[in-house]
Amino acid sequence: MSGFFGIDWTHPSSIGYPVVFAGVLLGSIIPVIPTGAVVGAGAAVAVSGGDLDLWLVVLFSALGALVGDLVTFGAGRGGRGALTRFFERRQSPDKLAAARDRFTRRGWLVVLVGRMVPAGRIPALLAAGALDYPWRRLVPAAACACLLWAVAYAALGVLSGGLFDNPLVATLVATMLILLVTLVIGGVQALVRRKREGARDR
Repeated sequence: MSGFFGIDWTHPSSIGYPVVFAGVLLGSIIPVIPTGAVVGAGAAVAVSGGDLDLWLVVLFSALGALVGDLVTFGAGRGGRGALTRFFERRQSPDKLAAARDRFTRRGWLVVLVGRMVPAGRIPALLAAGALDYPWRRLVPAAACACLLWAVAYAALGVLSGGLFDNPLVATLVATMLILLVTLVIGGVQALVRRKREGARDR
């Protein structure tokens, strides 16, 4: 029997969609789950014969990311609640200050870039909240950012899933590939930041 999004929810494989959505949502609110790896694993299963639809994996990933980002933004908007302090304790003061400064100039671009780069999303959203960035601007910017993010990480999953017919192997390879890409990007960011700080100290 088909239901929402034309999915046969009586089929055992349909559990994969709620798992992807919940994994991305949870990881977007509490950054302990590598959300990119969740997307990549779902995409790898989809293209390696795991009975999931690739575009639905992207859709549920984007929805989970969007809801998580809106929760983070709402937590930081116009106040200093417990959830805001929880997020800010896990960010450096310099990173938060820099995000607030950039947001006053190019808010929508900061949301987009913050979602795409490792460790950039929470500072950007907290800066948006602290500056009372309007919901009517934040929601479309975040929706576009989450969709692009989901497509990008799904593409990495497709790359690994296309190489292996076994969904389990494809999932493991996709997870490792995405974690490796994340570490490389994070390392490059740290290197660029150190060079900039060194140039300012001269």
